[in-house]
Amino acid sequence: MMAARFAEVLHAPATRLCLLGIVVFTLVALLRAAGGLESLELLAWDHSLRWRAPAPPDPRIVVVEETEEDIRRLGYPLADGVFAQLLDKIAAAAPRAIGVDKYRDIPVPPGSAALAQTLQANPNIFWVMNFGESRGRRIPPPAMLQGTDRVGFNDFIDDAGGVIRRGLLFMDDDGSSAYGFGLRLALAYLKPLNIGLAADSANPEHARLGAATIAPFERNDGGYVGADARGYQFLLDYQGMPRRFRSFTVGDILDGRFSAADLRERIVIIGSSAPSLRDDFYTPFSRGQVQDQRLPGPHLHGMVASQLLRIALGESRPLRVWPDPLEYAWIGAWCVLGILLGTHAGSLLRFVALAAAGLAAVAAAAQAAAAAGWWIPPLPAAASFALAAAAAIAYRTMQEKLERSALMDIFSRHVSPQVADSLWQQRADFLEGGRPRPQQITATVLFTDIRGFTKISEKLDATSLFAWLDQYLDAMSRIVDAHGGIVNKYIGDAVMAVFGVPVARDNTEDIARDAAQAVACALAMGVELDRLNRQWRAAGLPEIGIRAGIHCGPLVAGSVGGADRLEYTVIGDTVNIASRLESYGTATAADGTCRILASAATLAHLGNAFVTRSIGSVALKGKAEEIAIFQITAHIPPVKSASGTATPSPPSASP
Repeated sequence: MMAARFAEVLHAPATRLCLLGIVVFTLVALLRAAGGLESLELLAWDHSLRWRAPAPPDPRIVVVEETEEDIRRLGYPLADGVFAQLLDKIAAAAPRAIGVDKYRDIPVPPGSAALAQTLQANPNIFWVMNFGESRGRRIPPPAMLQGTDRVGFNDFIDDAGGVIRRGLLFMDDDGSSAYGFGLRLALAYLKPLNIGLAADSANPEHARLGAATIAPFERNDGGYVGADARGYQFLLDYQGMPRRFRSFTVGDILDGRFSAADLRERIVIIGSSAPSLRDDFYTPFSRGQVQDQRLPGPHLHGMVASQLLRIALGESRPLRVWPDPLEYAWIGAWCVLGILLGTHAGSLLRFVALAAAGLAAVAAAAQAAAAAGWWIPPLPAAASFALAAAAAIAYRTMQEKLERSALMDIFSRHVSPQVADSLWQQRADFLEGGRPRPQQITATVLFTDIRGFTKISEKLDATSLFAWLDQYLDAMSRIVDAHGGIVNKYIGDAVMAVFGVPVARDNTEDIARDAAQAVACALAMGVELDRLNRQWRAAGLPEIGIRAGIHCGPLVAGSVGGADRLEYTVIGDTVNIASRLESYGTATAADGTCRILASAATLAHLGNAFVTRSIGSVALKGKAEEIAIFQITAHIPPVKSASGTATPSPPSASP
């Protein structure tokens, strides 16, 4: 019993849709875990950064650029004496920190002594070093700064395509922590404000800078999958981009084309912007990854320092990511929405419109999150939404095909194609679990039977009998169909037809129309039988008469049988009464080819459209109570009034 119950639940549409959603969610999750969406996710993140509301560059950062003109004028590399002169002029303006993003691991005379004196006299000058990809390529700072806290590494970890999206606070240097260049400059700026770097009290492994804790980047943060997470990394927000920091050239400084106020209390970063020196990087704002969209190194270091200043001073928060369970819940929620869309969208146009709206909502949510400092991956959500919607549409289409096939299997032998199409259009009110829903309805049942069939069957051989009977039943079923009824079943030579199913009637006008159609059908059967008798007489075959019984009343309609063979039928006392009316008494030649008996309940719906004769109140076989029955012999043709409107003639029934 439990197995049967489990099979029933498993085959329920809701269960199948849930399983379908789980499959789609699992596929998207596996695709994401395998890195199949990473490159697109990173591009989507880049677009989110570009679409943010623009912000001005940080005025606390000033860049001194070594340009191609400076190289032509002063040579390359700058001599130590020129460097000393440049640093002295900047230091005289009293900036809080001076960062030099130029390698000077070996002296470049003349003027090396002057440069050493300048570095000794100005403790707020910081220089870069570079770890490189291996220890063998390491580039140290100037000799006199080695081993001091005035050195910061300028390494970055780039993503595929060379795009820089992450900065570095620390890296391991033979057991000790080396500071990043941007962090050194930010700490020097913050020192007069008594803001420094400390371990987070809640998580000592996390660094706290002023007002905020900067959690280290993890391998699968945001849209990344298995990324290089060496060192202490953090996501760059590129606030102020694509505009660059205020800048001067080396020549501007040496020639005095600046004022002390331009540099006072600021971070000044010296570096190259000359294309020939190739000290530039791709960023999320490098749309085509072409040379003129690369960001010069000093501006990139300024971006890092600026972000750290804003974090320390509470002006912005570190970029944050959702934990994995929340990200997968987000993906799962869109998968559910996709399933709902695919199953309830209705028309194709509505589906396309809602699908586009859903994808736009995913993008809008991701963009709003990015503006608030959160990286919410939109592509897995969009993929799960779109795939789930498409899968649900495919499932719904397949289910509808199966249901339509089942419906046609049940009714193809009963109703016309037009009625079958009408049933399909109203299937939501008619079907339940792929089979007709049991209904309590009011309908009219017509039973017909051949008078003296047993004697006729004895006169014909089997082949002739079945050919003759098939011709008769085919003719009668076509008449039933033409009058809007369905042949519910054949019982030997008997025909049971029902008017008012399978779509339930909800008003008395429709019920009366069904009753009138059943009577008209019986009369038409008599006319058709006259034609068949003439044809059979000429062929030497038996002629017949039929009896018909008609009753209108309540009954139950539904399907019976197993999963492999369903049959639509009606049950109830109305069926029994119609059958008893058909077999009541003995029909004679005086009754014509087709004797029709109808109940008073049927007559109540007929108005004055038929010629009737009262038989009286009789007790039908198997019925304790008597019912009034009437014989119906003909239509009453409508007559036209003076205005030309057709009205029924008065009845000519015999009392």
